[in-house]
Amino acid sequence: MNATSSRFNGQLKKWNADRGFGFVVAEHGDQEIFVHVSAFARDGRVPTAGEALSFEIELDKDGRKRAVRVRRPGAERHTATHRDRQMPHSRRSPSSGSDGSAWVTRFIGLLIAAGLGWYAYAQYGDRVAAAQSSHQELIVAPAPEAARPVPSAFQCDGRQHCSEMTSCREAKLFLNNCPGMKMDGDGDGIPCEQQWCTGPLGG
Repeated sequence: MNATSSRFNGQLKKWNADRGFGFVVAEHGDQEIFVHVSAFARDGRVPTAGEALSFEIELDKDGRKRAVRVRRPGAERHTATHRDRQMPHSRRSPSSGSDGSAWVTRFIGLLIAAGLGWYAYAQYGDRVAAAQSSHQELIVAPAPEAARPVPSAFQCDGRQHCSEMTSCREAKLFLNNCPGMKMDGDGDGIPCEQQWCTGPLGG
């Protein structure tokens, strides 16, 4: 695209806000030149028909003139003055915002710390309760069969089969205390289930 090096003063002759374009006219001229909303500064102000402008002219790909790099002389002075008036307030704003952010950060940190403390206390309480429960079970639980003392008169005398036993109690003593026993074929810890240790509990 070819662009002229001159800047023209003029005004916005027409403007279609819905479609985002209009036409400008240079001073001492009557030719209407196309202008798109993208040629204006993005300052939040809507272009208004009749307002004073300055602009440059380029040719589009079809060789038609269009206004580009549009400026609003009055708007620029107003923006600069407004910015100068607001500068002290702007300088104070970051600090006040920082103070608010720091307070929110501290508050969130306290909430997180309190939540972690409560969770740790709850876990500790659960562990203490579980330990107490296990201790009580150990105290109440009866001694297993294998932990019961072996009668002083008992001794392994080489007997290994159920047919050599005289009672279920004797079969259990041999099974639990003597090696090489052949009285528990299914390996459930109850010997001679057919001969001596009959019943649901094998007693």
